[in-house]
Amino acid sequence: MPSWRDPDVTVVGGGMAGCEAAWQLAELGFRVALCDGKPAAMSPAHQTPLLGELVCSNSLRSDDADTPAGLLKRELRAAGSLLMTCAAAHRVPAGAALAVDRFGFGRAITVALAMHPRIRIERRAVDDWPEGPVIVATGPLTAGPIGALIRRELGGDRMYFYDAIAPIVAADSIDHDHAFHASRWNKESVPEGGDTGEASVGDYINCPIDKPTYQAFVAAVNAGRQVTPHEFEEPRYFESCLPIEVMAKRGEDTLRFGPMRPVGLTDPRTGRWPYAVVQLRPENRYLTAYNLVGFQTRLAYPEQQRIFAMVPALAKAEWLRFGSIHRNTYVDAPRLLGARFEILGDPRVRLAGLLTGVEGYIESCAMGLLCAHLFADERAGRPPSPPPPTTMMGALYQHVRTPRGPKERYAPTNVNFGLLPPAPAGLKAKDQKRRAQLARAIADFDAWAATRRAFVAAA
Repeated sequence: MPSWRDPDVTVVGGGMAGCEAAWQLAELGFRVALCDGKPAAMSPAHQTPLLGELVCSNSLRSDDADTPAGLLKRELRAAGSLLMTCAAAHRVPAGAALAVDRFGFGRAITVALAMHPRIRIERRAVDDWPEGPVIVATGPLTAGPIGALIRRELGGDRMYFYDAIAPIVAADSIDHDHAFHASRWNKESVPEGGDTGEASVGDYINCPIDKPTYQAFVAAVNAGRQVTPHEFEEPRYFESCLPIEVMAKRGEDTLRFGPMRPVGLTDPRTGRWPYAVVQLRPENRYLTAYNLVGFQTRLAYPEQQRIFAMVPALAKAEWLRFGSIHRNTYVDAPRLLGARFEILGDPRVRLAGLLTGVEGYIESCAMGLLCAHLFADERAGRPPSPPPPTTMMGALYQHVRTPRGPKERYAPTNVNFGLLPPAPAGLKAKDQKRRAQLARAIADFDAWAATRRAFVAAA
């Protein structure tokens, strides 16, 4: 009988990609050693020893199937994603978005992995590539000896961008005389599996701001003291997750057309949209904490407390967590990785998740899932069989795999419709093209998933 001294594969990293990869590998019949350095080694962004801990927002973005993020979630569910199952069990109100109680979500992932008979969790830091096949999914905060190894061998010193964490406020410290409950365009949140009667059009707390207050707020953000990166680090921010002070520098109205946009939010006291608004999204199922949507920031903590108090509803807010920044590391995957995410110079080592140059929780999860299936293909003597490029997961795989031109820099991406091939010829209206892309993606992914299930059954 095989000994646990020699697992079939070692997964390094207990984040979204590592947890999903470990689960998929175990479900495919492999014995998995899942190594995670917490709690002995905690990064500045981590707060608990739980696996699958969400370090930034607790939102997994839109759950509408006609959006890129919603389509990818549908594909993950069809492929049997552990993380999507745990997210469904710990969902919190967030309009059309899928947001989770971060503690319940992490605990559910940790318990599921700990109870799986083919997974052994090892709480230890890994200083070098482990023996045998290994999947490295240490995420954007990769540090220590493994981080140094990646930077030395794969050029991680030149491949990074800065990501930021939004602040969290205590619910009972919000002044509701200056706030109202509503989701944009009164869009309801629908729990997994359909409408159970628990949907609400008031999932978000909205803090309206008039024009003079908004202008003073922007001026304060622009003048606020910031935590700056080290001199040897050139700040590079992911465009869809910019700190508010970076957006504010682009023009007075940038925030009002970004995270502070009032569109679709009617203040019941005036019957009109506010001039600007700060949206607060639930952090947990008890609705005792809310995060400031889109308010990633590198402002110093005292500055955050002072400036955010300019928002009338937050004048006396109790801050449970201030915003902060951290460096995200990724590698030049098209140049350095093979078709199975293996390092070309050392094929037994594979990378998964954000290290490969995708950005976002669900994108990381998808690459962890896919890395596990590509490993199974190799073990079975099959060629790599990722989802078709017409699917969102397959398109994300193509982003990681497609070589760039000599003057084109490889950069991280979220899922977006621009990754998909064009709609079939003959369609002129934009909505017709989009519907055709969605229908094709769903049909093609379901066919791929059915093939994978048959493969697993045969194994």
